[in-house]
Amino acid sequence: MNRVEGRVKVTGLATYAAEYPIESVAYAYPVQSLVAKGRVVRVHDAEAREMPGVLAVLSCADPPRLAEDADPELALFQSGDVAYRGQIVAAVVADTYENARAAAAAVRVEYDPDDHDVALRTGHPGFYRPDVVNPNYPSDTVKGDVEAGLAGAAASVDVTYSTPVLHNNPMEPHAAMAVWDPEGRLLVYDSTQGASPDRDTIARTLGLPREDVRVVSRHVGGGFGSKGSTRPHAVLAALAARAAGRPVKIALTRQQMFDVTGYRTPTIQRLRLGADAGGRLTAVEHLAYEQTSTLVEFAEQTATPARVMYATPALRTAHRLVRLDVATPSWMRAPGECPGMYALESAMDELACALGMDPVELRIVNDADAEPESGLPFSSRNLVLCLREGARRFGWRHRDPEPGVRREGEWLVGTGVAASTYPARRRPAQAFAFLRDDDYVVQVAAADIGTGARTALTRIAAETLGVAPDRVRLELGDSDLPDAPVAGGSMGTSSWGSAVVRACEELMEDGKEGRADTTDEVKGDAKLARHAFGAQFAEVRVSSVTGEIRVPRLLGVFAAGRIVDAKLARSQFIGGMTMGLGMALMEETLTDEEFGGFLRRDLAQYHVPACADVPHVEAVWLDEQDGELNPMGSKGIGEIGIVGTAAAIGNAVHHATGRRVRDLPITPGSILSTF
Repeated sequence: MNRVEGRVKVTGLATYAAEYPIESVAYAYPVQSLVAKGRVVRVHDAEAREMPGVLAVLSCADPPRLAEDADPELALFQSGDVAYRGQIVAAVVADTYENARAAAAAVRVEYDPDDHDVALRTGHPGFYRPDVVNPNYPSDTVKGDVEAGLAGAAASVDVTYSTPVLHNNPMEPHAAMAVWDPEGRLLVYDSTQGASPDRDTIARTLGLPREDVRVVSRHVGGGFGSKGSTRPHAVLAALAARAAGRPVKIALTRQQMFDVTGYRTPTIQRLRLGADAGGRLTAVEHLAYEQTSTLVEFAEQTATPARVMYATPALRTAHRLVRLDVATPSWMRAPGECPGMYALESAMDELACALGMDPVELRIVNDADAEPESGLPFSSRNLVLCLREGARRFGWRHRDPEPGVRREGEWLVGTGVAASTYPARRRPAQAFAFLRDDDYVVQVAAADIGTGARTALTRIAAETLGVAPDRVRLELGDSDLPDAPVAGGSMGTSSWGSAVVRACEELMEDGKEGRADTTDEVKGDAKLARHAFGAQFAEVRVSSVTGEIRVPRLLGVFAAGRIVDAKLARSQFIGGMTMGLGMALMEETLTDEEFGGFLRRDLAQYHVPACADVPHVEAVWLDEQDGELNPMGSKGIGEIGIVGTAAAIGNAVHHATGRRVRDLPITPGSILSTF
């Protein structure tokens, strides 16, 4: 199908959070901390209050009312304590954006600064073991004797990899518009990946009943996880509207987004792998070191993919966290699995080299019959088929067996492979379906963040009802609709679609309407290990003169259950793979150790790939039948495309040059330093 909302988007009629036509709207502009740690002593705002159009100034000097148990990242102006550079410490509300910005620049904040610590390093004395990692996995797991497995191995590797801070950078900036009605009910137009959870968080933060808050988010210009939880701008809009007595809009600048909308934590990962002479793993150890803030604990599940991927008699995974004077990390496309699989799949490539074994065959030899850590049977697992089909399509059999031997002028040419995996979760959702005139209306508070959720759910409903898709009217993006979970964790279509199917089934029986709540149905999902799998292949060309890296070919082969719509799926897979290319070669946010905060705070310095950076990218999938998943038989596809791509490119760089770069991104400078 073509996208249901395609026409309104390309004609500019789709309305995003900052674009709703609200009369008498004012504008808020934040004032951000210039120190990384300390305390606000005084806010000098008299000059700002006298400037043209200024309606209000908010700060800790006169704390607005919030719930006592509000999330510390969202508890704006409740304390003078500063936890990171860029934290919102004040805000100005004015009649125009320009006036608000000018007045915010006139606000002067006095600080009592303290020494800060913003650098992640393995020797940090503050590392501790979190109780759980995102979303609720145990921090550490142990199976078998890892030391004995390594000691008895015919070949082993002990390697450390690092990944930097990465920022999500969706095209639409984070924005919100807040409107209070005379009865005290709050309407927030927010750029969010989940209207229902966003409403709940805003209500909880403001100390309001959830029925007194409504969130509308009909179109979202990307998120990649950064809009998966409520960010400070939405709370600021609500507080500013209450203070000004009129609707208030806030749209963050690109630079502000680097400070207050989350990011992927940097990681340092140590992998120890051992294998017998035939390539069968004897032990796997994966240790991940990460950072969080002093405000909120966020522990990314970096080492959890090792619990899923390969059969081994001995397995240990562990996460260690350190609280630094930084903003709180958050979700970014495939959090945990993406950086974790980069390290694991790079280490598998190094193990293949140590064994003198083909890296595709090494992965096949170690395929697992059941989930290695839990022992649960897989609902389906077709990793081997992905590897074999990918090798066939990519021409893997023509690959040079030794690295660093193929040269075309100044260019060194190599190929690499990596496996990928992502959980196939779903969460409870509700839906309502009914007849309106001659059309079928389906309501669910789902979010379409550019992934095509409207189109996928329209198709699911139409197939269930046995009608043409143009007879289905889907309504989403509004918290007043039946509750739905966030668009994240590759579980949107599976969660919302299950509720849509059940509501449409009941409508067919009733003849007038159908309601669904999948809470009880989802409880049975814990009986099986549910995961999507894939294989990524990359060809690279590396200049021996400049260190420049080019990627002429990327191929991804995926086993992700039933594909609901081929056009949407291809877009998702290719988007993820392109983002993986950026992770491998370009993306990096530097931390300013002297002053705190981040450097490279715009898209002129934080580089993301363009279409020309990968001339040929291909995504294909297997016809995987899995009746244990959900009524559609589908697995999530939004994130598995990025998982494995960076490792495949890194492994290809090694094959081209014979040099191993273990710190992302792989840049010309890092290549030249190995020669």
